[in-house]
Amino acid sequence: MKAMILAAGRGERMRPLTDALPKPLLAVRGRPLISHHLAALARAGVRDVVINLAWLGQRIREALGDGSAFGLRIEYSDEGAVAFETGGGIFRALPLLGDAPFLVVNGDIWTDFDPATLAAGGRWRLAPDADAELVLVPNPPQHPRGDFTLDAGLVGEGSGEGIVRYTYSGIGVYHPQFFAGCEAGRFPLLPLLRRAIAAGRLRGRTYTGEWQDIGTPERLAALNAAIPVT
Repeated sequence: MKAMILAAGRGERMRPLTDALPKPLLAVRGRPLISHHLAALARAGVRDVVINLAWLGQRIREALGDGSAFGLRIEYSDEGAVAFETGGGIFRALPLLGDAPFLVVNGDIWTDFDPATLAAGGRWRLAPDADAELVLVPNPPQHPRGDFTLDAGLVGEGSGEGIVRYTYSGIGVYHPQFFAGCEAGRFPLLPLLRRAIAAGRLRGRTYTGEWQDIGTPERLAALNAAIPVT
């Protein structure tokens, strides 16, 4: 099983903390945020991880090395000075991720979600009629309208009275064919998600455990104040 951690972003909303330190290296529970993701992936049976780099990427390389300290093999997808955005970043890394479904985790979230729940028999589970499966969470205060609906396992974009919407957690399983027709360069993920929705090939599941988007210094401070250092 292979996984990718998105770690290339500039983290503008986290400034000044990210002026000299990439966001995935900010400390949570006394350890770099990205190290929690790596530990969770290793516990889930992942051995190969791809991490994309842009802003201060060398700092991440220096901190994590080849991944052996986590029981992992880390490869890096270096995007240069400017990040390729989420869609472009994943597409650029496809040669490192192989032909099977792979897991993607945003490097700037905090969660106790267990990636192993998305796997079976040493593979990431993905329905034959799906190109991707997203983990959706209840909407946080900073994003009250959410992103998507979920109906019988299918992700949609409906809205209106009585329709429940959820927020994309930044965790999902993707098949390489999800990116069919894409061209190298900077592009967002959302248009591809909408394409899969229109084709009825985007599935989802909900998670109600601990999850936070570490998007501002205030949220990071509140998170660290709420949990013990280990």
